Amino acid sequence: MKKIGLLSDTHSYWDEKYRHHFADCDEVWHAGDIGSFDLTLKFEAFKPFRAVYGNIDGADIRAAYPEFLRFTLEGVDVLMTHIGGYPGRYDPRVRTILQTDPPKLFICGHSHILKVMYDKKYNCLDINPGAAGKYGFHKVRTLLRFVLDDGNIKDLEVIELSD
Repeated sequence: MKKIGLLSDTHSYWDEKYRHHFADCDEVWHAGDIGSFDLTLKFEAFKPFRAVYGNIDGADIRAAYPEFLRFTLEGVDVLMTHIGGYPGRYDPRVRTILQTDPPKLFICGHSHILKVMYDKKYNCLDINPGAAGKYGFHKVRTLLRFVLDDGNIKDLEVIELSD
């Protein structure tokens, strides 16, 4: 069993609330638009950290993190990228992957809109944690926590960050 903290679109913004809300997590995952390499170092010093780069990330972050990350943890096949879309409106590259080898859990960022949707067509859970940073049009900053356990995704929590 692993407890995961998930965020996206920090755009270089560090909030000590990340540390508070992810304190009991086993890993922290970032779905892109990290914003600065210094921020990755803070996350890496805090917890085991998995991330993908986003469209605003520079060469240093792109050299350290992939555009697509695929792995299995606790029996759950995970695919993470920054620009991915959602059921019925996937990015063409993501759609190709979903058509040929769908994961159980698909994670993306980019939209700054929190969405958790089950895609019946590809039999996978689609999660966008919204934006945790302050840059962008979003009104509420959000994080997610969930548990991976024996092939299951459970105990999903939405955390709204106040300013």
